[in-house]
Amino acid sequence: MIEFNTAPAPAGSDQADAYQDAILPKVSRTFALTIPQLPPELRRAVANAYLLCRIADTIEDEPALSAEQKRSFENAFVDAVTGDTDAQEVADDVAPLLSNETLEAERDLMRRLPLVLEVTRSLEPAQQASIVKCLKIMSHGMHEFQRKAGLHGLPTLHDLDRYCYCVAGVVGEMLTELFVDFEPALAPHRNTMLRLAVSFGQGLQMTNILKDQWEDRTRGACWLPQDMFARHGIKLSELKSGKQNAGYAATMSELVGIAHAHLRQALDYTLLLPSRHAGVRRFCLWAIGMALLTLQNLRNNLDFSAGTQIKISRKAVARTILFTKLFGKSNGALRWLFAVTARGLPLTPLTAEWSEPSTPARTWPKRSIPHIADIAWRETADAQEVHHP
Repeated sequence: MIEFNTAPAPAGSDQADAYQDAILPKVSRTFALTIPQLPPELRRAVANAYLLCRIADTIEDEPALSAEQKRSFENAFVDAVTGDTDAQEVADDVAPLLSNETLEAERDLMRRLPLVLEVTRSLEPAQQASIVKCLKIMSHGMHEFQRKAGLHGLPTLHDLDRYCYCVAGVVGEMLTELFVDFEPALAPHRNTMLRLAVSFGQGLQMTNILKDQWEDRTRGACWLPQDMFARHGIKLSELKSGKQNAGYAATMSELVGIAHAHLRQALDYTLLLPSRHAGVRRFCLWAIGMALLTLQNLRNNLDFSAGTQIKISRKAVARTILFTKLFGKSNGALRWLFAVTARGLPLTPLTAEWSEPSTPARTWPKRSIPHIADIAWRETADAQEVHHP
């Protein structure tokens, strides 16, 4: 069990809540759009969790920091969240070292860590515990992958699965725990949702990886799987924008198909949420819809050389918002809407590991990541999973 070295949770301050609301749209337009759809009891916790994940990401992405500094600062950051280290000291140590390569809003977020943690400590204990578990896995996993990053890409598709779990699947698990805590009626579906949440996160993260691949390369990183491109004669370390060939296009199409398959799982996840919680459904549906639209743009522009070329339009976002509001309570209508939006996308079957029966603690790709065994996720060995058609 995770223990917090803190006094009983304070109520938080108006200043801390106001800062959280003000900084969110400056560090993420997408989450600034989706998080307000959540009911108030969830909204504060999810926004706070996102900001803390963003701080971890900021530390790991800062080019001015050495690998050793990043590892040390990530540990100190998690200790500050749990109350084992003074948050102001961590902020004072890290913030001055962040370069102009980091957005000013992210640098400000790092400086204001104590204020962000005021909100964290006002959350319910179960919410805090879910957030800390996520941060521990994410910070460790990001560091391990960033330490080995390069233009050569990840060795295999399985390594891509592991990377996506550490930066996105684990967030899906955290959100699931927050949703179940908010709505106890979801408890019978918890195991199913935790499994689908990992796939949900992978679908969103893969979409971002494919969209942002050229920008990532300018920073010296590539998160594409070597083995898949090698089958088509492509060496990722030699890949150049604007000079792709048919082999590149074929591999990209296959990867778009894998992301599409994961987003189908994301829809299954969303439909387990009771229709009366329309805001929680919208939170999920808007993310799925925007990812599908991005994949469609990718499919139609496989020779793109910058993420801006496949960015979805504001009109497309508005249509996604409108249709999900109209159909959000009907599972049948939402399946139809998904099928229409995904029409023409390739669909690549997921590898066998994704369909193997397992407990949430042993799902793919979690069971293949050694350090996760050291982190105490709350799993009930005798939990009975309820299956629905």
